[in-house]
Amino acid sequence: MRAILGSYDSELTPAEHSPQLTRRMREAEDMMQKVQAHSSEVEAQLSQALEELGGQKQRADMLEMELKILKSQAGPAEQSFLFSREEVSSLRLKVEELEAERSRLEEEKKTLEAQLERLTLQGDYDQSKTKVLHLSQNPAGAARQRLREDQQQLQEECARLRELVRALEAGGPVPAHLEAGAGLPSSREVAELKKQVESAELKNQRLKEVFQTKIQEFRKVCYTLTGYQVDITTESQYRLTSMYAEQKADCLIFKAAGPSGTKMQLLETAFSRTVPGLIELHLLQQDSIPAFLSALTLDLFSRQTLA
Repeated sequence: MRAILGSYDSELTPAEHSPQLTRRMREAEDMMQKVQAHSSEVEAQLSQALEELGGQKQRADMLEMELKILKSQAGPAEQSFLFSREEVSSLRLKVEELEAERSRLEEEKKTLEAQLERLTLQGDYDQSKTKVLHLSQNPAGAARQRLREDQQQLQEECARLRELVRALEAGGPVPAHLEAGAGLPSSREVAELKKQVESAELKNQRLKEVFQTKIQEFRKVCYTLTGYQVDITTESQYRLTSMYAEQKADCLIFKAAGPSGTKMQLLETAFSRTVPGLIELHLLQQDSIPAFLSALTLDLFSRQTLA
């Protein structure tokens, strides 16, 4: 193109050659150079892209081959893995069976040891290892003989007692051999014992009557001397009723306290609430039951006298 432009310039006269045309030619040359440079750059990029495409294709082929190899190896590996799991399960079951068998054998061993110890305590022994000497006077044999004799004597005694019971139930005389064997007293001795019992009962009855009479006499004397009738209401409680009481219900109740009843305690009653002054003075301040009873007697006596 530059040659065409050169021939075109040679045909023109200098007068016809204008500066504008020269400038445009230069611009055309610059543009041509740029186009060539761009074309070279595009060709270089295309070559590089083709090279990269070839590399990627080669890599894809390699990956495809590796995938085929892995697929071909996956089947045997999976079967081997399954086979290993089955073996592990089988071995685990075998271990559990062996553990159960070991536990069972240990239990049997303990049971046999306990039986052996029990047999040893009962006197059992191994005849192949132990020699037993029998005494001419064996204590065990003598004890068994005494046991048999005692048993025979008890049976004879039971038979004799049954016969004696039947004779007593019949009401007839007791046979002499049964009376002597049982150690029973004779009829004369029985009659004598009955008389002694009757005499003792009569004496006891007379003592009761005398004792009751003396008790009544003692109570009357106490009532006359102290002016109070003493009655036992319940255990450790005593009711005192004054001979000067205005009503039969007017009474005092004392409760024994302390060891052997050495301490007496006044319990509240309807009558005791009517004499608070005497209780305050003689019981709480002076701590004297006799003084309280004496003051109460004088108070009741004065009431009857004034009335």
